[in-house]
Amino acid sequence: MSVRTLAMMATPHENPEVRRSTVRTLLRLWPFVRPVRARLSGAVAVAVVASCTGLVIPLVLKWMVDGPVARRDPAGVWLGALWLLLLGITEALLFGLRRWLVARPLSRVEADMRAALYRRLQRLPVAFHDRWPSGQLLSRGTADLMLLRMFLAFPLTFLVVNSVTIAAGVVIMLVQDWALGLVVLGPAVPVLVTCAVVERRYALASRRAQDQVGDLTTLVEESVLGIRVVKGFGRHHSQARAFRELAIGLRGTELHKARLLASIWAVIMALPELAIGAALVLGVLRVADGDLSAGTLVAFLSTALALRWPVESIGFLLAMSQEAATATERYFEVMDEAPEDAKDFSDAGDTGGAPGRPAPRAAAERDGLRFEGVAFRHPDVPDGSAPLLDGVDLHIRRGESMALVGATGSGKTTLTALVPRLYEVTGGRITLDGVDITAMSRAELRARVAVAFEEPTLFSASVAENVLMGAGEDADRTDLDRALAVARADFAHQLPEGPDTRVGEQGLSLSGGQRQRLALARAVVGRPEFLVLDDPLSALDVHTEAAVEAALRQVLADTTALIVAHRPSTVLLADRVALLSGGRITAVGTHRELLRTNAEYARLMSGEPTPDEPAPHEPTPHEPLPHEPAPHASEDRR
Repeated sequence: MSVRTLAMMATPHENPEVRRSTVRTLLRLWPFVRPVRARLSGAVAVAVVASCTGLVIPLVLKWMVDGPVARRDPAGVWLGALWLLLLGITEALLFGLRRWLVARPLSRVEADMRAALYRRLQRLPVAFHDRWPSGQLLSRGTADLMLLRMFLAFPLTFLVVNSVTIAAGVVIMLVQDWALGLVVLGPAVPVLVTCAVVERRYALASRRAQDQVGDLTTLVEESVLGIRVVKGFGRHHSQARAFRELAIGLRGTELHKARLLASIWAVIMALPELAIGAALVLGVLRVADGDLSAGTLVAFLSTALALRWPVESIGFLLAMSQEAATATERYFEVMDEAPEDAKDFSDAGDTGGAPGRPAPRAAAERDGLRFEGVAFRHPDVPDGSAPLLDGVDLHIRRGESMALVGATGSGKTTLTALVPRLYEVTGGRITLDGVDITAMSRAELRARVAVAFEEPTLFSASVAENVLMGAGEDADRTDLDRALAVARADFAHQLPEGPDTRVGEQGLSLSGGQRQRLALARAVVGRPEFLVLDDPLSALDVHTEAAVEAALRQVLADTTALIVAHRPSTVLLADRVALLSGGRITAVGTHRELLRTNAEYARLMSGEPTPDEPAPHEPTPHEPLPHEPAPHASEDRR
């Protein structure tokens, strides 16, 4: 199992002592059901009337047997048959009306819940997405919500309908003959006890199965997205084996669920059948003795048989209710996660569009980007672990470009992620033009700061849509063409439909260098005040890199930039260089100054191997830094 999966929260099947109220869990769906409560209540009422209509049929049979049949009255028999036909048609029409009533509103409930989950995922911090496997989130937004829609459409309705039907049927049987009624009610206690025992076990099995579906979804998604790696290293057999192991585990859980259902069905079906058989024998004897009319016995047995489905469906409905409760629990595990501050989205709204460019600040406020005693440690590393960053102090003046250099794993990527608040600092503060970034909404902050990551992510959309994601709503084709020119992504115009060509999932139809240039174009298209570039040229060839650098220099002249750099060519884009080592900024200066005065910087730029026994304050780029925690899945350590 993957590291991220193991890092997930404990689930009920892993902790058998965890218990939750099914009813209390399902009641959490009420805010989503409230808008359609009228039609849902109407559907339940219609289904109750339809079910109770079916219970009138035994009474008509009693009238026919004790009346027209006993008197040998053909006209009365035909009249009774007509009533039975009308009752059957009425019952069928009412159940059809119920389905019509619930179809549209429950589709709306499912759509609203899916939209709410997507909005919450967008607002949850990056640290949450680092911990959770994408397959688990995907299964909650698809399979779990489908289960909930099915529950609201069928089991919820019929739990009410069947309860009313059973209660009405029991009253009718007791009115017909209380002695036979008590015989039929005899199995009620063992059936209820069996349901209570099996329900608890089924809840745990249901949770385990749905979590395993999430694990399976994760494996499939990772295998599809990483198909080039799988094929390139010939790992299709091992991936197939891993899939088979997960599938066999899920199969075992589903078989366990089937066995639990079989046990409850055996009890629910066998005991009532025995009771009905006993009532039949006793009733026949009483009819023979003249203590009971034949019509009453027919009506009683017809009512008991009409209750077979409501009683036998108890196991099926309880099982679906448990699965729905588990799906609800899994859904709200995500919804209950604390999102980023609500005020952070007040400016952007829910439209998904990028906020407009902020108003320019006065010259006195143009202080640039400052890191003041910034510290950071991952929230889920072992207690007592040293922070990755500890006391970072750095000032990037307005209009200045600063290159950030450091050994692999020194925390450069993490430091750049703190600027747009993809992660939150655990100590110190970061300011833009003298304003603490935590005092800004994320909408304002991210309108002022643009980011290009080392690993470029493209969406299943056109080139233009991917690039313009980094611009405000007022961006036009001119902005797009300018950004493509800066990033030397002119290849977009040679695509089959030009910049309107769809690039496919993850942009895998493009080369790594092309994807990186589009990511760079996305960063510069909005003419940001502050630019954070995480090794933006690593996938480019020498000639393309030189061309991009020439165009990028023009952009950097009008912005304040922090650039993670590994190569001298990238460093030369910046006005000054900062060396990150031991969780701190240990040197700041121009490239030439640091080459002359700082041995560690000179080694990093020259690519020379580190001495076998370096000084304690100079960790090797091939070994973990002394202060670093163990490699963690939540960061791309370089």
